[in-house]
Parts: sequence; structure tokens; C-alpha cells
Amino acid sequence: MKTKNKKWLYWVVGGIIAIGAVWFFFIREKEIKIQLETVKPEMGEISNSITATGTIQPVDTVAVGTQVSGIIKNIYVDFNSTVKKGQLLATLDPDLLKFQSEQYQANLQNAKSNLAYNEININRQSQLYKVGAISKADFDNATNQYKMAKAQVGTVTAQLSTANKNLSLTNIYSPIDGTVLNRNVSEGQTVASSFSTPTLFSIAKDLTKMRVRASVDEADIGNVKVGQKATFTVDAFPDETFNGEVSEVRLHPTVSSNVVNYTTIINADNSSLKLKPGMTANITIFTQILNNVMKIPVAATSFRPDSLVIKKYKVNAPFANGKKHEKGQWKKQNKGAEMKNEAAVWIIAQDSTISRKKIKTGMDNDTEIQVISGLNKNDNIITGYKVLSKKTSGGQAKSPFMPQRRGGGNNKNSGGGGGPR
Repeated sequence: MKTKNKKWLYWVVGGIIAIGAVWFFFIREKEIKIQLETVKPEMGEISNSITATGTIQPVDTVAVGTQVSGIIKNIYVDFNSTVKKGQLLATLDPDLLKFQSEQYQANLQNAKSNLAYNEININRQSQLYKVGAISKADFDNATNQYKMAKAQVGTVTAQLSTANKNLSLTNIYSPIDGTVLNRNVSEGQTVASSFSTPTLFSIAKDLTKMRVRASVDEADIGNVKVGQKATFTVDAFPDETFNGEVSEVRLHPTVSSNVVNYTTIINADNSSLKLKPGMTANITIFTQILNNVMKIPVAATSFRPDSLVIKKYKVNAPFANGKKHEKGQWKKQNKGAEMKNEAAVWIIAQDSTISRKKIKTGMDNDTEIQVISGLNKNDNIITGYKVLSKKTSGGQAKSPFMPQRRGGGNNKNSGGGGGPR
């Protein structure tokens, strides 16, 4: 009988131990450890900016053409050639224009000879008219012939000057010092200037100074002003940032896919000659810059203690309606919603007490926010928290495939429920 009672006793004790083990390892709520993430206010620069894309161009580009038609006889420069003002770039075949000039020279000699004859004739007719040997009609006719011969000399002289000028235009000279960006013709090619001047060469004046032709969206153009700082990158040098300055905001709009853009010109230094004409630039224009101001992450203004934080830390702040914290509903420090330029942050003291502080804010660029008043440099501001597992607290590695719980938001939207900041 005693043996039977002992067996039941063993079963009961074993069952209690098993139930206790199941509760301890599987049912019991494990202690959750959290670590607050804090920052201190910094002094520095804060800025607002807009982004745009554009094309890099030389500051001044001249299209060199020809005023006369003809066949390209010689070309003396090529792509990327460095040229000086007045340097001979190319020549057209001058034979036809030379023949035309010679023809006008012959016409001029003929006109001068005719003028000399009519000058002699008018003198003779004048003497005969004075003695009454000829009629007034004959004298007027001789006078008219003389004037026509004189006008003919002037006409042919002008034609000869035009022919000589056209002949000189068969030599194409550089109008500026610069670099040849493009050559559109080859030797033996015929160019015709009947309706429009054909472009033979494109010459950039100074490649050490470039400009970026940016397209700025109509939603951003209102904040863009001449003189603002700009930076940009190009695909050829993705790790290098180039500096520039807004020099012009053009009023003429362009519409593409129902989007209105305005051309904005940005001047940039290119002493290194890394920037090439035609490159695509990814541009940032700083529309507002404040130097040497106090700033904190925007995430700090979004943090609010939730139930996990309350369990681990002493919260020195009034609760809504005098009750315990529920869904982040903290009692407001002022009636109604907080003012536009006001926010609240949470500070942790050395004794691990956290308290709420109201601050006056200024510029906000969605990453950092300016603090005008309400904080000092030694305040530890809470931006969020992270949950630590036992393995993490013990220094062991956590599997990257296991989901990680994270509380209080991930820096930017920290701390649980709603309620005022």
C-alpha cells in the first residue's frame, strides 16, 4: 500500500516539475531589455535644398560659318584643336570668285573709258552750245550721257568691291581664342549659303569655365534665386562633388509631359577640365542655408515613450486626465495643438529619469531641425530605442534571418502611439 502511495507521489511531483519547466521555458514572459538611442544637440550648418537635372555646356560657344558658297579646299584644324583669334581654320576654292573679280575689273576699265569719252564730249558740246552751233536738246543729251557714264563707273566699282570681299571670305578665320568642339565639314565638300549660313566649326571660348543648364520644376522655382550655392555630380566622377552658383533664372517656361520647367543657369569652375560639354549633371540647389545654429535630428521630435519605456525608466511627465499612460496620450503642456514653431523632445538624465521638454524650432529639412531655444549642449535627447535579446545582451551574434523586434520607432518615428509631441 505504501509502495502504491509512493508511486502516486512520484507522479504528482514529476507532473509539477514538468508543468513548471513548460511554464519556465515556453509560457513565462521573458524579460525584454531595451536600449535608448540618444544624441546631443550639435552646432553647425543646416540647409534646405531642391534637386534637378541638367546639361553641362561651355559658357560661350561660337558657331563659325561661311558667307559665300563654294567647295572646301583646305581644313587646317580638327576636333579639340586649340585656336587663337584670327587663326586660319579653312579655305574655300577661290577660283570662281576670282574670275568674277577679274570680270568686274574689266567692266570698270570699260566704264572709266566711257566716262572719259563723255567728259570730252560734254566739254565740246558745251562750247558749241555757247556759240549757238547746237540746239538745247543736243546739249542736254550730251549732259545726260556724261552723267550716266559717271554713275556706271560708281556701280562697277561697288560690284568690284563686293567681289573682292567675297573673295576674301573664302578664308575662314577663328573669331575667338578657344577650342574646336565640332567640325561639320570635310575637304571637297560643297557648302551653300543661299538661305542660311552653314556652320563649319563650333568653338568654345574657355573650357575652364562651364555652366549647367538645369531644368527646375515649377513647384521649386519660387525658392531659387540668383547667387544661391549649388552642387552637382556627373556620372563620369560619381564620388566627386562640383560647386557652382546660380547666375540666371530664365522666365521662359518649357513643358514636357504636362510638367512645367524653368531653365536655370549655374556657373561652375572647371580648372581641372574634368567636366566635358554635354555631360548630364545631378544638381542640388541650396535655397536656404543657416550657419552655426543648434540642430537635432527630426526623429527626436517624433519620439514618445511607450509601455516598454515606462516599465524600464522613470517618466517625469504628467499623464493625460491624471491616469496612467495609454497609447502615448501624454498631457499637453498648453491648450490646443502645439504651435507651428514648437515641438517636444524627451531628455534622459543621469539617474535614468526621462522628462519632456518643449523647444522652439526653426528651419526643418526633414532630416535635421533647428533649435532656437529650450535645449543646451549637454542634454541627452532620445531619438528612439532598440530591443535587446538575451543573445544580443550576452554578446552573441543574432541570425540575420530571424525577425528583430524594434521599439519606439526606428529613430525617425519613435515611441509607439499617437498623442502630442
